[in-house]
Amino acid sequence: MQIKSWMVIGIVTFIVAFGANFLRPKDIKWFIRLRRPNWLTFEPLIPLIWTIVFICGAWSAYITWENDPGSTKAWLLMAFYLLVEIVIVLYSPATLWTHNLKVGTFVGGLGFVLGLILTLIVWQISGWAALLLLPYLLWSPIGTYTTWAIDQLNSQTT
Repeated sequence: MQIKSWMVIGIVTFIVAFGANFLRPKDIKWFIRLRRPNWLTFEPLIPLIWTIVFICGAWSAYITWENDPGSTKAWLLMAFYLLVEIVIVLYSPATLWTHNLKVGTFVGGLGFVLGLILTLIVWQISGWAALLLLPYLLWSPIGTYTTWAIDQLNSQTT
């Protein structure tokens, strides 16, 4: 049985995304105690939003890979997809381990910039692959702004 490219991309996406779960209970308690803006009513939806973002990102990577499988360009693009996902996943551990929302705001902003660059590159290969990165490009600034807003509310305590 030959392993399909979509399987490899899906497994790598899942393994990297799982890395966001390496959090210490004391750090989670710190984050839960932070004050949040009144408009932050969508917090329970965040896991679903991230699930959609990761599925769309993996699907985009699959389309990109299948455009020219095994080529140097395809491998470099897969490395770029991986870099974007790693930066995305670093948000939680970096923010919670340091107890510093400014770190989270920076990581969130960096992820958006890298995601935007990836989207612009991928757009030249496949409009569908680029379109599948849109959920991340829409969500990332919202998440980054939310982190910044929480930081502003808690600047005396963080």
